[in-house]
Amino acid sequence: MATGEKAPGAFRTIGELSTELGVAQHILRYWETKFPQLRPLQRAGNRRYYRPADVDVAKTIHRLLNNEGYTVRGVQKLLRSKEAPPVLEPTSVVAAPVPTTTPRESAPGVDVERLRAIRHHLAALIED
Repeated sequence: MATGEKAPGAFRTIGELSTELGVAQHILRYWETKFPQLRPLQRAGNRRYYRPADVDVAKTIHRLLNNEGYTVRGVQKLLRSKEAPPVLEPTSVVAAPVPTTTPRESAPGVDVERLRAIRHHLAALIED
């Protein structure tokens, strides 16, 4: 661990988490109002301390909003859903077997299994 770098299990301040995610501090405060899963400890003077679980939730919210194109409402629904754990990694979605009548050729560089997993996950969200 480099000098000045915190241990993975250490609490983070809002400034440290803001820098780590590359978002402004006011965005993290806004997320706290929209996502009940994100509840950092607040000490004297309303100083926020993000536990490792809070950091994971914030990273998930950031990834879903900024990398995967979800809306705030979509992320709220996803985090509330029964089948979704509080923190979702892109590879954690398990694809259901998809029956095919004929074998299909896939385009080079297309991850068909990942696409099937995404389709299965979206279908589950639509059913809610």
